Amino acid sequence: MYGIPHISSGDLYREAVARGTDLGKQVEPILAAGRLVPDEITVPLIRDRLDRGDTIPGFILDGYPRNLAQAEALDEMLNEVGRSLDVVLELQVPDRRELMDRMLKRAAEEGRADDTPEVIQRRLETYDRETAPLIEYYRTTRGNVVGIHADRAIDEVFREIEQSLSALEARGR
Repeated sequence: MYGIPHISSGDLYREAVARGTDLGKQVEPILAAGRLVPDEITVPLIRDRLDRGDTIPGFILDGYPRNLAQAEALDEMLNEVGRSLDVVLELQVPDRRELMDRMLKRAAEEGRADDTPEVIQRRLETYDRETAPLIEYYRTTRGNVVGIHADRAIDEVFREIEQSLSALEARGR
């Protein structure tokens, strides 16, 4: 709808695994264990993807950054090319059981064999420890965090995202 690329680190990893590339062979056991792919692999992967011309009008990052080191690397990447991170959408699902159920449903629908209940639980623990603090990082350093009530139907969540983006655009951000 917005004509900008959706860049998902997880999709990039899964594509590499499916193609049997060296990167795919390297990250497959990491993904299967529910651990974060190390920064020395992830940062160059994202940098390479952001260097493509289709990101000039903008882009959506999904699953990146996942920790403070990655957030700082992203800041550096964007500063190098004179760009900024306009908004951080915090998709909020307060009920962990509902979140687990949604992730398991997505795993089944998308054929994600690595998304088992145990792996998802490890990912949620990693999120709490390493990713959740980024909300405060962006809130205090950029003031660009918008909370989205993501515990509703997809069309309702998308409508709230659209409304939030429209409001930001109207304010000139």
